Amino acid sequence: MTATMPHLTQFTITVPFPGYWRVTFDNPPINLMNATTAAELQDIVTAVEDTDDLRVVVFDSANPDFFFARYDLSGGALPTTPGPTGLPPFLDMTVRLSQAPVISIAEIRGRARGGGNEFALACDMRFAAVETALFGQPEIGSSLIPGGGGIERLAAFVGRGRALEIVLSADDFDAVTAEQYGWINRALPGAELTGYVDALARRIAAFDSMALGTAKSMINRHTLPAPEDLLESQGTTVTLVQNPAFLDRFQRVSAYARATGADFDIRMGHHMGAVPDAEAAQ
Repeated sequence: MTATMPHLTQFTITVPFPGYWRVTFDNPPINLMNATTAAELQDIVTAVEDTDDLRVVVFDSANPDFFFARYDLSGGALPTTPGPTGLPPFLDMTVRLSQAPVISIAEIRGRARGGGNEFALACDMRFAAVETALFGQPEIGSSLIPGGGGIERLAAFVGRGRALEIVLSADDFDAVTAEQYGWINRALPGAELTGYVDALARRIAAFDSMALGTAKSMINRHTLPAPEDLLESQGTTVTLVQNPAFLDRFQRVSAYARATGADFDIRMGHHMGAVPDAEAAQ
């Protein structure tokens, strides 16, 4: 069965080869994520699950400077209606993507931070442009924690010490460091990235779907985070939003971001460490 392609406003789906989809994110100007992004990703994952002849899906970006930038805090809260797993929508989507028999690959150019990094972590493989890719979990800089799976998946991929470094620093990490840490599969020259990922996707798409799905399911047994841990982290994030320390810090970060302009998102890791403290801001 081939699923009906969902109606999408922020993504386009192309089929370069039988059994292989390429899904491109395009939400100008910098690929911020919002409620529409989350809803459309839900629809995409449903289509992935419902397409029997699909073997591999590659997620990329139309913006060479931003993969999935971060969640747009000015755009309101994420939807909360549980998905098919019973989890909140973002967690539901990432868990289903990780568990689907289809192989998912993130092809990353530019910045992948916050929810953008958490989405990339939920994909089965990650390949990044060595010149432009930057990764980070900046939430601590706003007195929050990563609530979309970043804590759980980073700890599994990079180990406890490096997960603490990434989360507690709220800094940016380049593709070479991410490769060394085990955060991504490979850092490749930008000119070679799409060719490499495309060749890998076509190779996978030529193999038997049952064997692919079975192998992924067996590997998943000991490598995926427990859904209850994901839910605890997201619930804790919701609780922290009520914390007066968050409200104070968020106001200072927002004011600093407005004063800094576009460079705030370009060099967010640097700027998160440069936001004035409460006394200096007065």
